[in-house]
Amino acid sequence: MDGSSAPLPVTVTDRAFRRIAKVAASEPAGTALRVSVSGGGCSGFQYGFDLTTAREAEDLVIEKDGAAVLIDPVSLDYMSGSVIDFVDSLMGQSFQIKNPNATASCGCGTSFSI
Repeated sequence: MDGSSAPLPVTVTDRAFRRIAKVAASEPAGTALRVSVSGGGCSGFQYGFDLTTAREAEDLVIEKDGAAVLIDPVSLDYMSGSVIDFVDSLMGQSFQIKNPNATASCGCGTSFSI
């Protein structure tokens, strides 16, 4: 073995980690951002963003500088190759996911189709 680790199936930007850390600072210790995919939304699937202290054994955990993102295995199937970012623009502030698997998405950026 060469000692290198395999790349993670989802990437989280430094901007997103900084925002998660800022939000989690006023929450109970161990709070993480859970990102999930569920049926619904205007394009077929929608992303969910929730703060939680509950971690499941099957979760993908991505951590940096005390901030953590949790993704369950079912959601991960839809998100493989995605980048989670935090955007602060004239349209507002939000977590956004750039998903290479999505064939279409809605204007709000929280709904997509495959």
